[in-house]
Amino acid sequence: MKTSDIIDKKVLVIGSGLSGVGSVNLLNKVGAKPVVLEENKSLSEEDIRLKLHEEDRDKTEIIVGEISDAVLDELVLVVPSPAVPLDSPTVLRIKEKNIPIWSEIELAYNFAKGKVVAITGTNGKTTTTTLVGDIMKAHFGKVYVVGNIGVSYAESSLLMDDSSVTVGEISSFQLEAVDNFHANVSAILNVTPDHLNRHHTMECYAAMKENITNNQTKDDTCVLNYDNEYTRDFGKRCPAKVVFFSTKEKLSDGLFLDGDEIYMSTAGNAVSVMNIHDMNLVGLCNVENVMAAIAMSLAMGVPMSTVLEVIRNFKAVEHRIEFVATKRGVDYYNDSKGTNPDAAIQGIKAMSKPTILIGGGYDKGSEYDEWIENFGDKVKLLVLIGQTKEKIAECAKKHGFNDFVFKDTFEEALEFCTQSANEGDAVLLSPACASWDMFPNYETRGKKFKEYVCKL
Repeated sequence: MKTSDIIDKKVLVIGSGLSGVGSVNLLNKVGAKPVVLEENKSLSEEDIRLKLHEEDRDKTEIIVGEISDAVLDELVLVVPSPAVPLDSPTVLRIKEKNIPIWSEIELAYNFAKGKVVAITGTNGKTTTTTLVGDIMKAHFGKVYVVGNIGVSYAESSLLMDDSSVTVGEISSFQLEAVDNFHANVSAILNVTPDHLNRHHTMECYAAMKENITNNQTKDDTCVLNYDNEYTRDFGKRCPAKVVFFSTKEKLSDGLFLDGDEIYMSTAGNAVSVMNIHDMNLVGLCNVENVMAAIAMSLAMGVPMSTVLEVIRNFKAVEHRIEFVATKRGVDYYNDSKGTNPDAAIQGIKAMSKPTILIGGGYDKGSEYDEWIENFGDKVKLLVLIGQTKEKIAECAKKHGFNDFVFKDTFEEALEFCTQSANEGDAVLLSPACASWDMFPNYETRGKKFKEYVCKL
Protein backbone atom coordinates (compact mmCIF):
# COMPACT_ATOMS: atom_id res chain seq x y z
CA MET A 1 0.00 0.00 0.00
CA LYS A 2 1.27 3.50 -0.88
CA THR A 3 0.92 6.60 1.28
CA SER A 4 -0.89 8.31 -1.59
CA ASP A 5 -3.65 5.67 -1.34
CA ILE A 6 -4.97 7.19 1.89
CA ILE A 7 -5.43 10.78 0.66
CA ASP A 8 -9.12 11.79 0.95
CA LYS A 9 -9.88 8.24 2.16
CA LYS A 10 -11.14 6.99 5.51
CA VAL A 11 -8.54 5.50 7.84
CA LEU A 12 -9.62 3.88 11.10
CA VAL A 13 -7.60 4.53 14.25
CA ILE A 14 -8.50 2.13 17.07
CA GLY A 15 -7.91 3.65 20.50
CA SER A 16 -7.68 7.22 21.74
CA GLY A 17 -4.47 7.07 23.78
CA LEU A 18 -1.17 8.76 22.96
CA SER A 19 -0.55 6.55 19.92
CA GLY A 20 -4.06 7.04 18.59
CA VAL A 21 -3.99 10.82 19.07
CA GLY A 22 -0.64 11.02 17.26
CA SER A 23 -1.93 8.88 14.38
CA VAL A 24 -5.00 11.08 13.99
CA ASN A 25 -2.82 14.19 13.93
CA LEU A 26 -0.60 12.74 11.19
CA LEU A 27 -3.53 11.48 9.12
CA ASN A 28 -5.25 14.86 9.19
CA LYS A 29 -2.06 16.66 8.18
CA VAL A 30 -1.48 14.42 5.15
CA GLY A 31 -5.05 14.75 3.91
CA ALA A 32 -6.62 11.48 5.03
CA LYS A 33 -9.99 11.24 6.79
CA PRO A 34 -9.36 9.66 10.21
CA VAL A 35 -12.11 7.83 12.07
CA VAL A 36 -11.46 7.06 15.75
CA LEU A 37 -12.95 3.89 17.21
CA GLU A 38 -12.92 3.86 21.02
CA GLU A 39 -14.24 0.53 22.32
CA ASN A 40 -14.23 1.73 25.94
CA LYS A 41 -17.90 2.63 26.33
CA SER A 42 -17.27 4.51 29.58
CA LEU A 43 -15.83 7.33 27.46
CA SER A 44 -18.15 9.71 25.63
CA GLU A 45 -17.63 11.11 22.15
CA GLU A 46 -16.87 14.47 23.78
CA ASP A 47 -14.26 12.89 26.10
CA ILE A 48 -12.46 11.47 23.08
CA ARG A 49 -12.71 14.67 21.05
CA LEU A 50 -11.09 16.62 23.89
CA LYS A 51 -8.13 14.20 23.84
CA LEU A 52 -7.35 15.16 20.25
CA HIS A 53 -5.33 18.19 19.23
CA GLU A 54 -7.55 21.22 18.86
CA GLU A 55 -7.02 21.38 15.09
CA ASP A 56 -8.15 17.74 14.73
CA ARG A 57 -11.35 17.82 16.78
CA ASP A 58 -13.78 19.04 14.11
CA LYS A 59 -12.15 17.04 11.29
CA THR A 60 -12.29 13.63 12.93
CA GLU A 61 -15.18 11.18 13.04
CA ILE A 62 -15.64 9.47 16.43
CA ILE A 63 -17.24 6.08 17.08
CA VAL A 64 -17.73 4.76 20.62
CA GLY A 65 -18.43 1.05 21.14
CA GLU A 66 -18.84 -1.13 18.05
CA ILE A 67 -18.20 -0.26 14.43
CA SER A 68 -20.69 -1.16 11.71
CA ASP A 69 -19.91 -3.15 8.58
CA ALA A 70 -20.98 -0.14 6.55
CA VAL A 71 -18.19 1.97 8.01
CA LEU A 72 -15.67 -0.88 7.69
CA ASP A 73 -16.48 -1.12 3.98
CA GLU A 74 -15.42 2.53 3.54
CA LEU A 75 -11.95 2.06 5.03
CA VAL A 76 -8.66 1.81 3.13
CA LEU A 77 -6.43 1.32 6.20
CA VAL A 78 -6.64 0.52 9.93
CA VAL A 79 -4.15 1.71 12.56
CA PRO A 80 -4.71 -0.10 15.89
CA SER A 81 -3.14 1.34 19.02
CA PRO A 82 -0.52 -0.93 20.65
CA ALA A 83 -2.95 -1.97 23.39
CA VAL A 84 -5.32 -3.50 20.80
CA PRO A 85 -4.55 -7.22 20.20
CA LEU A 86 -4.57 -8.30 16.56
CA ASP A 87 -6.77 -11.25 17.51
CA SER A 88 -9.47 -9.06 19.08
CA PRO A 89 -12.98 -9.49 17.61
CA THR A 90 -12.89 -6.09 15.88
CA VAL A 91 -9.50 -6.69 14.27
CA LEU A 92 -10.56 -10.18 13.16
CA ARG A 93 -13.55 -8.58 11.39
CA ILE A 94 -11.15 -6.16 9.72
CA LYS A 95 -8.89 -9.01 8.59
CA GLU A 96 -11.87 -10.87 7.10
CA LYS A 97 -12.49 -7.82 4.90
CA ASN A 98 -8.80 -7.76 3.85
CA ILE A 99 -8.32 -4.16 4.97
CA PRO A 100 -4.59 -3.38 5.41
CA ILE A 101 -3.43 -2.99 9.03
CA TRP A 102 -0.48 -0.78 10.00
CA SER A 103 0.81 -0.19 13.50
CA GLU A 104 1.46 3.43 14.47
CA ILE A 105 5.18 2.69 13.97
CA GLU A 106 4.52 1.58 10.39
CA LEU A 107 2.26 4.56 9.68
CA ALA A 108 4.85 7.00 11.00
CA TYR A 109 7.77 5.36 9.18
CA ASN A 110 6.01 5.69 5.83
CA PHE A 111 5.88 9.47 6.22
CA ALA A 112 9.13 10.03 8.13
CA LYS A 113 12.60 10.80 6.73
CA GLY A 114 16.19 10.31 7.86
CA LYS A 115 17.90 7.41 9.60
CA VAL A 116 16.30 5.14 12.19
CA VAL A 117 17.75 3.50 15.31
CA ALA A 118 15.20 1.05 16.73
CA ILE A 119 15.46 -0.67 20.11
CA THR A 120 13.38 -3.52 21.48
CA GLY A 121 13.73 -6.21 24.14
CA THR A 122 11.84 -7.39 27.20
CA ASN A 123 13.87 -5.20 29.55
CA GLY A 124 16.20 -2.23 29.31
CA LYS A 125 14.47 -0.52 26.40
CA THR A 126 13.74 2.81 28.04
CA THR A 127 17.15 3.30 29.63
CA THR A 128 18.96 2.28 26.44
CA THR A 129 16.71 4.38 24.20
CA THR A 130 17.15 7.44 26.39
CA LEU A 131 20.93 6.96 26.50
CA VAL A 132 21.23 6.40 22.75
CA GLY A 133 19.01 9.44 22.18
CA ASP A 134 21.34 11.58 24.30
CA ILE A 135 24.38 10.28 22.41
CA MET A 136 22.75 11.00 19.05
CA LYS A 137 21.83 14.51 20.18
CA ALA A 138 25.46 15.14 21.12
CA HIS A 139 26.57 14.35 17.55
CA PHE A 140 23.69 14.94 15.16
CA GLY A 141 21.65 18.11 14.73
CA LYS A 142 18.08 16.86 14.46
CA VAL A 143 17.19 13.91 16.71
CA TYR A 144 13.75 12.55 17.66
CA VAL A 145 13.33 10.06 20.51
CA VAL A 146 9.95 8.37 20.04
CA GLY A 147 7.82 5.28 20.49
CA ASN A 148 7.06 3.28 23.61
CA ILE A 149 9.07 5.83 25.59
CA GLY A 150 6.01 8.11 25.60
CA VAL A 151 6.35 10.24 22.45
CA SER A 152 4.20 9.50 19.41
CA TYR A 153 6.32 8.55 16.40
CA ALA A 154 3.43 9.50 14.11
CA GLU A 155 3.14 12.98 15.57
CA SER A 156 6.88 13.60 15.12
CA SER A 157 7.25 12.09 11.66
CA LEU A 158 6.36 15.11 9.51
CA LEU A 159 8.96 17.24 11.36
CA MET A 160 11.78 15.03 10.06
CA ASP A 161 14.03 15.61 7.07
CA ASP A 162 16.81 13.63 5.38
CA SER A 163 19.33 14.71 8.03
CA SER A 164 17.16 13.57 10.95
CA VAL A 165 17.93 10.66 13.26
CA THR A 166 15.00 8.88 14.92
CA VAL A 167 15.67 6.77 18.01
CA GLY A 168 12.68 4.56 18.75
CA GLU A 169 11.77 2.41 21.72
CA ILE A 170 9.66 -0.24 20.04
CA SER A 171 7.52 -2.75 21.95
CA SER A 172 6.39 -6.17 20.73
CA PHE A 173 2.86 -4.77 20.44
CA GLN A 174 4.10 -2.08 18.06
CA LEU A 175 5.93 -4.66 15.93
CA GLU A 176 2.87 -6.84 15.27
CA ALA A 177 1.81 -4.92 12.15
CA VAL A 178 4.89 -3.60 10.33
CA ASP A 179 5.64 -3.92 6.63
CA ASN A 180 8.00 -1.28 5.19
CA PHE A 181 9.58 -0.32 8.54
CA HIS A 182 13.36 -0.39 8.15
CA ALA A 183 15.88 0.46 10.85
CA ASN A 184 19.43 1.36 9.88
CA VAL A 185 20.54 0.16 13.31
CA SER A 186 18.41 -2.12 15.48
CA ALA A 187 18.84 -3.84 18.82
CA ILE A 188 17.12 -6.71 20.61
CA LEU A 189 18.41 -6.36 24.15
CA ASN A 190 16.95 -9.60 25.50
CA VAL A 191 13.88 -11.82 25.21
CA THR A 192 12.43 -13.30 28.42
CA PRO A 193 8.84 -14.33 29.28
CA ASP A 194 6.46 -11.35 29.22
CA HIS A 195 3.07 -10.40 27.73
CA LEU A 196 2.17 -14.06 27.26
CA ASN A 197 -1.46 -13.16 27.90
CA ARG A 198 -1.19 -11.24 24.59
CA HIS A 199 1.25 -13.29 22.50
CA HIS A 200 0.30 -16.69 24.02
CA THR A 201 3.64 -18.44 23.37
CA MET A 202 7.31 -17.49 23.77
CA GLU A 203 7.87 -18.38 20.12
CA CYS A 204 5.26 -15.85 19.00
CA TYR A 205 6.58 -13.21 21.43
CA ALA A 206 10.17 -13.69 20.21
CA ALA A 207 9.02 -13.55 16.58
CA MET A 208 7.41 -10.16 17.20
CA LYS A 209 10.69 -8.85 18.64
CA GLU A 210 12.57 -10.16 15.61
CA ASN A 211 10.29 -8.11 13.34
CA ILE A 212 12.44 -5.10 14.24
CA THR A 213 14.97 -6.41 11.71
CA ASN A 214 12.42 -6.60 8.89
CA ASN A 215 13.92 -5.17 5.69
CA GLN A 216 17.42 -4.92 7.19
CA THR A 217 20.36 -6.09 5.06
CA LYS A 218 24.06 -6.66 5.69
CA ASP A 219 24.49 -2.91 5.14
CA ASP A 220 22.58 -2.42 8.40
CA THR A 221 23.47 -3.40 11.97
CA CYS A 222 21.62 -5.37 14.63
CA VAL A 223 22.95 -5.38 18.20
CA LEU A 224 22.16 -8.55 20.16
CA ASN A 225 22.69 -9.94 23.66
CA TYR A 226 25.02 -12.95 23.49
CA ASP A 227 24.01 -14.05 27.01
CA ASN A 228 20.34 -14.44 26.09
CA GLU A 229 19.38 -17.75 24.49
CA TYR A 230 16.79 -16.25 22.14
CA THR A 231 18.89 -13.37 20.85
CA ARG A 232 22.07 -15.47 20.55
CA ASP A 233 20.17 -18.00 18.43
CA PHE A 234 18.59 -15.24 16.35
CA GLY A 235 22.08 -13.97 15.49
CA LYS A 236 22.51 -17.02 13.23
CA ARG A 237 19.64 -15.96 10.95
CA CYS A 238 19.55 -12.19 11.43
CA PRO A 239 19.49 -10.40 8.06
CA ALA A 240 21.71 -7.54 9.31
CA LYS A 241 25.35 -7.41 10.37
CA VAL A 242 25.32 -8.65 13.99
CA VAL A 243 27.21 -7.07 16.88
CA PHE A 244 27.01 -9.03 20.13
CA PHE A 245 27.54 -7.84 23.69
CA SER A 246 28.10 -9.98 26.78
CA THR A 247 28.66 -9.69 30.52
CA LYS A 248 29.58 -13.39 30.81
CA GLU A 249 31.76 -14.31 27.83
CA LYS A 250 34.95 -12.81 26.42
CA LEU A 251 33.89 -12.32 22.81
CA SER A 252 36.35 -12.34 19.95
CA ASP A 253 34.04 -9.85 18.19
CA GLY A 254 31.77 -7.46 20.03
CA LEU A 255 31.62 -5.84 23.46
CA PHE A 256 32.16 -7.71 26.70
CA LEU A 257 32.67 -7.16 30.42
CA ASP A 258 35.81 -8.47 32.13
CA GLY A 259 36.00 -7.55 35.81
CA ASP A 260 35.09 -3.88 35.99
CA GLU A 261 36.20 -3.09 32.44
CA ILE A 262 34.14 -2.98 29.26
CA TYR A 263 36.14 -4.18 26.25
CA MET A 264 35.52 -3.93 22.52
CA SER A 265 37.00 -6.77 20.52
CA THR A 266 37.61 -7.13 16.79
CA ALA A 267 38.96 -10.41 15.42
CA GLY A 268 40.23 -11.31 18.88
CA ASN A 269 41.94 -7.97 19.49
CA ALA A 270 40.30 -6.57 22.65
CA VAL A 271 40.69 -2.94 23.70
CA SER A 272 39.45 -1.49 27.00
CA VAL A 273 36.66 1.04 26.47
CA MET A 274 35.70 2.17 29.97
CA ASN A 275 35.51 1.20 33.63
CA ILE A 276 31.94 0.59 34.84
CA HIS A 277 32.57 2.74 37.92
CA ASP A 278 32.94 5.73 35.61
CA MET A 279 29.19 5.69 34.97
CA ASN A 280 26.33 6.72 37.25
CA LEU A 281 24.13 3.70 36.48
CA VAL A 282 24.03 0.72 38.84
CA GLY A 283 23.46 -2.97 38.25
CA LEU A 284 24.64 -5.50 35.68
CA CYS A 285 21.53 -4.83 33.59
CA ASN A 286 22.73 -1.28 33.05
CA VAL A 287 26.18 -2.49 32.01
CA GLU A 288 24.36 -4.43 29.27
CA ASN A 289 22.38 -1.33 28.33
CA VAL A 290 25.57 0.73 28.09
CA MET A 291 27.34 -1.85 25.93
CA ALA A 292 24.35 -1.99 23.59
CA ALA A 293 24.31 1.82 23.41
CA ILE A 294 28.01 1.92 22.55
CA ALA A 295 27.55 -0.64 19.76
CA MET A 296 24.57 1.17 18.26
CA SER A 297 26.20 4.59 18.46
CA LEU A 298 29.41 3.43 16.80
CA ALA A 299 27.32 1.79 14.05
CA MET A 300 25.74 5.21 13.48
CA GLY A 301 29.16 6.81 13.09
CA VAL A 302 29.38 8.63 16.43
CA PRO A 303 33.00 9.03 17.66
CA MET A 304 33.89 6.93 20.71
CA SER A 305 34.97 10.06 22.63
CA THR A 306 31.46 11.54 22.27
CA VAL A 307 29.82 8.24 23.23
CA LEU A 308 31.86 7.89 26.43
CA GLU A 309 31.40 11.51 27.47
CA VAL A 310 27.60 11.17 27.32
CA ILE A 311 27.66 7.83 29.18
CA ARG A 312 29.76 9.26 32.02
CA ASN A 313 27.24 12.08 32.55
CA PHE A 314 24.09 10.00 32.08
CA LYS A 315 21.75 9.57 35.06
CA ALA A 316 19.31 6.72 35.66
CA VAL A 317 15.96 6.86 33.92
CA GLU A 318 13.03 7.64 36.20
CA HIS A 319 11.34 4.52 37.66
CA ARG A 320 14.24 2.18 36.75
CA ILE A 321 16.30 1.28 39.84
CA GLU A 322 16.03 4.98 40.68
CA PHE A 323 17.46 6.06 44.04
CA VAL A 324 14.82 8.27 45.68
CA ALA A 325 16.17 9.26 49.11
CA THR A 326 17.62 8.07 52.40
CA LYS A 327 15.16 8.56 55.24
CA ARG A 328 16.06 7.64 58.84
CA GLY A 329 18.98 5.58 57.58
CA VAL A 330 16.85 3.62 55.07
CA ASP A 331 17.51 3.83 51.32
CA TYR A 332 14.43 3.93 49.06
CA TYR A 333 14.59 2.77 45.42
CA ASN A 334 11.88 3.18 42.80
CA ASP A 335 11.95 0.37 40.23
CA SER A 336 8.30 0.64 39.21
CA LYS A 337 9.35 -0.15 35.63
CA GLY A 338 10.22 -3.65 36.83
CA THR A 339 6.96 -4.89 35.34
CA ASN A 340 8.01 -8.50 34.77
CA PRO A 341 10.08 -11.02 36.77
CA ASP A 342 13.24 -10.69 34.67
CA ALA A 343 13.29 -6.91 35.02
CA ALA A 344 12.65 -7.21 38.75
CA ILE A 345 15.56 -9.65 39.10
CA GLN A 346 17.85 -6.84 37.93
CA GLY A 347 16.44 -4.59 40.66
CA ILE A 348 17.28 -7.17 43.32
CA LYS A 349 20.77 -7.72 41.91
CA ALA A 350 21.43 -3.97 42.16
CA MET A 351 20.73 -3.93 45.93
CA SER A 352 23.65 -4.12 48.36
CA LYS A 353 21.70 -3.90 51.64
CA PRO A 354 19.04 -6.03 53.40
CA THR A 355 15.95 -5.23 51.33
CA ILE A 356 12.23 -4.97 51.94
CA LEU A 357 10.66 -5.62 48.55
CA ILE A 358 7.23 -4.48 47.33
CA GLY A 359 5.90 -6.93 44.73
CA GLY A 360 2.70 -7.86 42.97
CA GLY A 361 0.21 -6.27 40.61
CA TYR A 362 -1.62 -7.07 37.38
CA ASP A 363 -1.34 -10.67 36.16
CA LYS A 364 0.26 -10.91 32.70
CA GLY A 365 0.59 -14.68 32.94
CA SER A 366 4.17 -14.60 34.27
CA GLU A 367 5.85 -17.23 36.42
CA TYR A 368 7.81 -16.02 39.47
CA ASP A 369 10.15 -18.93 40.31
CA GLU A 370 13.35 -17.40 38.95
CA TRP A 371 12.57 -14.03 40.55
CA ILE A 372 12.14 -15.61 44.00
CA GLU A 373 15.23 -17.79 43.53
CA ASN A 374 17.21 -14.55 43.15
CA PHE A 375 16.11 -13.22 46.55
CA GLY A 376 19.07 -15.02 48.15
CA ASP A 377 20.08 -13.30 51.37
CA LYS A 378 19.15 -9.84 50.02
CA VAL A 379 15.35 -9.83 50.44
CA LYS A 380 14.46 -9.91 54.13
CA LEU A 381 10.75 -9.25 53.66
CA LEU A 382 8.33 -9.36 50.72
CA VAL A 383 5.27 -7.10 50.85
CA LEU A 384 2.66 -8.31 48.36
CA ILE A 385 -0.13 -6.30 46.77
CA GLY A 386 -2.49 -6.54 43.83
CA GLN A 387 -4.03 -9.23 41.69
CA THR A 388 -1.02 -11.56 41.82
CA LYS A 389 -0.27 -11.54 45.55
CA GLU A 390 -1.65 -15.03 46.28
CA LYS A 391 0.01 -16.49 43.17
CA ILE A 392 3.38 -15.03 44.18
CA ALA A 393 2.94 -16.16 47.80
CA GLU A 394 2.33 -19.77 46.71
CA CYS A 395 5.42 -19.63 44.53
CA ALA A 396 7.47 -18.15 47.40
CA LYS A 397 6.38 -20.96 49.77
CA LYS A 398 7.32 -23.54 47.14
CA HIS A 399 10.85 -22.13 47.20
CA GLY A 400 11.01 -22.01 50.99
CA PHE A 401 10.56 -18.23 51.30
CA ASN A 402 7.90 -17.47 53.93
CA ASP A 403 8.79 -13.92 54.96
CA PHE A 404 5.91 -12.25 53.15
CA VAL A 405 2.81 -10.26 54.08
CA PHE A 406 -0.30 -9.22 52.17
CA LYS A 407 -1.49 -5.61 52.00
CA ASP A 408 -4.74 -4.50 50.41
CA THR A 409 -3.64 -1.07 49.18
CA PHE A 410 -0.45 0.53 47.94
CA GLU A 411 -0.58 3.05 50.78
CA GLU A 412 -0.83 0.28 53.41
CA ALA A 413 2.18 -1.45 51.83
CA LEU A 414 4.25 1.74 51.95
CA GLU A 415 3.38 2.41 55.57
CA PHE A 416 4.22 -1.18 56.54
CA CYS A 417 7.61 -0.97 54.79
CA THR A 418 8.48 2.23 56.64
CA GLN A 419 7.51 0.72 59.99
CA SER A 420 9.42 -2.53 59.31
CA ALA A 421 12.66 -1.07 57.93
CA ASN A 422 15.70 -0.68 60.18
CA GLU A 423 18.59 1.70 59.74
CA GLY A 424 20.91 0.22 57.08
CA ASP A 425 18.04 -1.44 55.16
CA ALA A 426 16.70 -0.64 51.69
CA VAL A 427 13.07 -0.48 50.55
CA LEU A 428 12.67 -1.43 46.90
CA LEU A 429 9.54 -1.03 44.78
CA SER A 430 10.16 -3.60 42.03
CA PRO A 431 6.83 -5.39 41.58
CA ALA A 432 7.61 -7.93 38.80
CA CYS A 433 4.09 -7.13 37.55
CA ALA A 434 2.29 -4.50 35.53
CA SER A 435 0.40 -1.79 37.39
CA TRP A 436 -2.95 -1.91 35.64
CA ASP A 437 -4.94 -3.46 38.49
CA MET A 438 -4.22 -0.42 40.72
CA PHE A 439 -2.77 2.32 38.50
CA PRO A 440 -3.13 3.48 34.88
CA ASN A 441 0.60 2.89 34.29
CA TYR A 442 3.90 2.15 36.02
CA GLU A 443 4.82 5.87 36.00
CA THR A 444 1.87 6.73 38.25
CA ARG A 445 2.80 3.88 40.59
CA GLY A 446 6.42 5.09 40.77
CA LYS A 447 5.46 8.71 41.33
CA LYS A 448 3.12 7.71 44.16
CA PHE A 449 6.02 5.83 45.77
CA LYS A 450 8.36 8.80 45.42
CA GLU A 451 5.77 11.23 46.79
CA TYR A 452 5.32 9.05 49.86
CA VAL A 453 9.07 8.74 50.47
CA CYS A 454 9.71 12.45 50.05
CA LYS A 455 7.08 13.23 52.71
CA LEU A 456 8.74 11.00 55.33
